[in-house]
Amino acid sequence: MTATDATGRACAIVFDLGGVLLDWNPRHLYRRLFDDEAEMERFLSEVCTMDWHHAHDLGVPPEQTSPPLIAKHPEYADMIWAWTQHSEEMLGGPIQGTVEILRALKDRHIPCYALTNMETWTYPGRLERYPFLRWFDGTLVSGFEGVAKPDPRVFELLLKRFGLHAASTLLIDDSPKNVAAARKMGMPAIEFESPERLRACLQTARLLPAG
Repeated sequence: MTATDATGRACAIVFDLGGVLLDWNPRHLYRRLFDDEAEMERFLSEVCTMDWHHAHDLGVPPEQTSPPLIAKHPEYADMIWAWTQHSEEMLGGPIQGTVEILRALKDRHIPCYALTNMETWTYPGRLERYPFLRWFDGTLVSGFEGVAKPDPRVFELLLKRFGLHAASTLLIDDSPKNVAAARKMGMPAIEFESPERLRACLQTARLLPAG
């Protein structure tokens, strides 16, 4: 499948999942577990941090990541285990406006792929739960690969696996670090803010019709 068209437009589009198509936020879970918002924010910034969680995106199981963290913060043992035992409660559901954009791109026969930082133990259930995750021409899940965004190797792997060309493969991601890493690899990239803003960007790029 070619990644370029006769006009030279980007014609393969790569979607991030969490924060773009799925409303993933640990606060969906922890607001139900903490009575105090400030304590919850301290917990997420000092205990179950995104740096700690990154190991899960690399495929490291919680049986390895949780005990050392609990040893440092025994008072939060239940809260730490909740991260993986109740991981689906971190999802607020689909971001419907972006799902509609994906459908519109597929209707126009534009190849669409997914590149997601996600755990090996959550992705299969989400694939079954959300049908639109099966619309992609290919999906690369970091946990199964042992490499995650923003590591440039994951972009290299994506391009090689699906036969894509960096200059004509557009990434849509909500992380500024991931967007910067993709651009450094020579890929055009859009930092996702909202479905409305994304639709406008794709219309400007002539990937979706105006109006």
